[in-house]
Amino acid sequence: MEHYFTNAENLKSEIRRINYSLDAYNFTFNSDNGVFSKNRIDYASSFLVKTFLTSKKEFTDILDVGCGYGFIGITLSKILKRHVDMVDINKRAIHLCKMNIEENEVDATVWESNIYESITKKYDLIITNPPIRVGKEILMEFLKGGLARLNKDGELWFVISKDQGAKSVKKELEKTSECEVVAKSKGFWVISAKNLLT
Repeated sequence: MEHYFTNAENLKSEIRRINYSLDAYNFTFNSDNGVFSKNRIDYASSFLVKTFLTSKKEFTDILDVGCGYGFIGITLSKILKRHVDMVDINKRAIHLCKMNIEENEVDATVWESNIYESITKKYDLIITNPPIRVGKEILMEFLKGGLARLNKDGELWFVISKDQGAKSVKKELEKTSECEVVAKSKGFWVISAKNLLT
């Protein structure tokens, strides 16, 4: 079975449209086979976005890592009226994300990157619903790599399931960062982290 973080170029395309509303904002996302949560907005990503917006935090430079078809970055861009950069390793996800940026008329840019490989600047906010199936080593690249690419006073926000190692991940990050569990719901934790080494 092809995982959502690999490029399944031979997989048949079956575009479908997902409608999503948050507060007074309406969104339409194009999705397809071979991408994460192809039939609906997944609960963890939605929980992450809603929790971040509830925090009322203001950031200028924003990066969505492992963006998929663009739900997190596009939603934040539209509601916060901010430019958002987005990256993913999945070529099909990037194609969909470009479609969705245009569809939802937001100020965002997406490009291909193996985690932070193609990232050349630092950000005030890095936000991600990281792929868990890749294993802990790559998961920690998403998180520790994000901390290393934050501006002073920048924050890394992510969502992770308690059953998939939230406690141990938080403990590991606390060696070099200030970590806070911002919210919990249905077994998911939204965690924010600030780099103590910058």
